[in-house]
Amino acid sequence: MARVIAVTNQKGGVGKTTTCVNLAASLAATKRRVLLVDMDPQGNATMGSGVDKNAMELSGFDVLTKRAKPSEVVVNVSEAEFDLIPANGDLTAAEVELMNEIGREHRLRLALNTVRDNYDYILIDCPPSLNLLTVNALSAADSILIPMQCEYYALEGLAALMSTVEQIRETVNPDLQIEGILRTMYDPRNSLTLDVSGQLSEYFGDKVYRAVIPRNVRLAEAPSYGLPALKYDRASKGAVAYLALAGEMVRRHGTKKTAAAEAV
Repeated sequence: MARVIAVTNQKGGVGKTTTCVNLAASLAATKRRVLLVDMDPQGNATMGSGVDKNAMELSGFDVLTKRAKPSEVVVNVSEAEFDLIPANGDLTAAEVELMNEIGREHRLRLALNTVRDNYDYILIDCPPSLNLLTVNALSAADSILIPMQCEYYALEGLAALMSTVEQIRETVNPDLQIEGILRTMYDPRNSLTLDVSGQLSEYFGDKVYRAVIPRNVRLAEAPSYGLPALKYDRASKGAVAYLALAGEMVRRHGTKKTAAAEAV
């Protein structure tokens, strides 16, 4: 059964979507079966996976509003070898439509339960704000992965996110755990980067991934081609860093390949 990981940070511009797309591709490269769920109405993870968000007949909106089953919405990203539940601006309408529905916080969890056995990992790209879409993602998740820059304001944002996690535990998902802290746009030449990195390690211990994601031009360029960095430039520092993250994650979980992957 899949481990469901919400990739979230209420502060924007920290590499959240970049992490979702590149980690999905990197985990797939290890022969794990991966589903990426785009829960951000901006649809950046969808476009970054090479899927036109404006040309879709079905999307995450249809999953949340029970118009379609996840298995009917899933798109295979053949180039990167993972599956995707795409998103576009329609997701904003889902928030409005679900506003008065009983159990609205659990729509995504119930939907994903129908496909969990098909995957090793399900990654959810969350919006950079606390809204019903984010609550659905955190309700569905076993754990959260937090990408963050090593800067002062990022620490403030992390404190706010920890408060949100406690609220979610108290209300909709008591088992929600911290999957890990991922340091992004990392520059070891910057003394503030090293200082903040040290504070993170002191507070979160081994929850801080050893893998770090550097500032990398290839990572920034790849989405415009609808590709993860691994397929755009496999030798780039960004691609290598996300492969290292995937390897670290797989070792932590000790996850075996699915029977389907073993047969490949």
